[in-house]
Amino acid sequence: MSNPLRLGIIGAGLKAADYARGWVHMPEVTFVASADVNVPSRRRLADICTAAGKPEPQEFDDYRDMLAACRDQLDAVYVSTPHAFHAEQAIAVAEAGLDLLLEKPMVTTVEEAERLIAAQKQTGVTIVIAFQGGLSPLVLDTKRRAQAGEFGELVNVAATIWEGWSESYNGHWKQQPEISGGGFMFDTGAHMMNTVCLLADSGFARVSAYMNNRGKPIDILCAVSARLDSGALVTFNAAGEGPPGCASYITLFYTGAIIRIDAWGGWREISLPGETAQRETAEILDNPMKSFLAIREGTAPNSSTVENGLRFAQLWDAIKASAARDGESIRIGATAG
Repeated sequence: MSNPLRLGIIGAGLKAADYARGWVHMPEVTFVASADVNVPSRRRLADICTAAGKPEPQEFDDYRDMLAACRDQLDAVYVSTPHAFHAEQAIAVAEAGLDLLLEKPMVTTVEEAERLIAAQKQTGVTIVIAFQGGLSPLVLDTKRRAQAGEFGELVNVAATIWEGWSESYNGHWKQQPEISGGGFMFDTGAHMMNTVCLLADSGFARVSAYMNNRGKPIDILCAVSARLDSGALVTFNAAGEGPPGCASYITLFYTGAIIRIDAWGGWREISLPGETAQRETAEILDNPMKSFLAIREGTAPNSSTVENGLRFAQLWDAIKASAARDGESIRIGATAG
């Protein structure tokens, strides 16, 4: 076996702790350092390591200190912090020449996405965005077959997502716009937008959007109509208020098939002429580290790239601009490659 990945953690909150409970038992990974302003969060990560018989990672209050002190001891960094901090932290990791597994959403604006892409191009590091849909075998198989022309031309997409998010995250940082970067559409809805961006395989040309905050400081409801550069039409509907639970339905209308899939790539139905659609299921990815390691080793393609992150950011910037202007149609001038 090759040497284990020497991993640093920026943001040792609940998401990082959940993943660490699995990663600590992977022989391919060793925890070297963690950075978080919250001492109990760092200690929880240390306890996870020691409980598995592994050494405690070095601890830092500031991620910049961690990168400076441990640069030569690290191969990669996992970033899991509130959304508004992603860009500066991710760029610092890339500029340090370290590979990066970055929590979703990648960044909050187009400007941040472009800066991160520039940093990656300068250093050549591997960056993977930890979207379940972006790494799902069902999503990737759908994209591959669509690009091969198996389903014909994509003409329409209807995407919905819902969750009892308003109540579930009441008082959480996700409902503080200065650090969340957006509300339900940018949090849970990010899975829907990212999967559509990936499967549409086209930039967005025009976007019109409405939001309703339902008394909160951030969006709870969002409805979007858009046109792709390819000419296909897209609708998004995000409802962050409702009964407990969470689900998503994305329907892609091709000239030769209709495909239904969820935002996380957990299930898929393909309707072809003369055939009865059968639901296929896949385990929703709960360990992006496996995909990250395969991508770093060159045994799997990177299907969750910064370029798709830029397309996502262009869409999100346009949604915000349109909603702020009461649904005015916004033209997106540049598209991701």
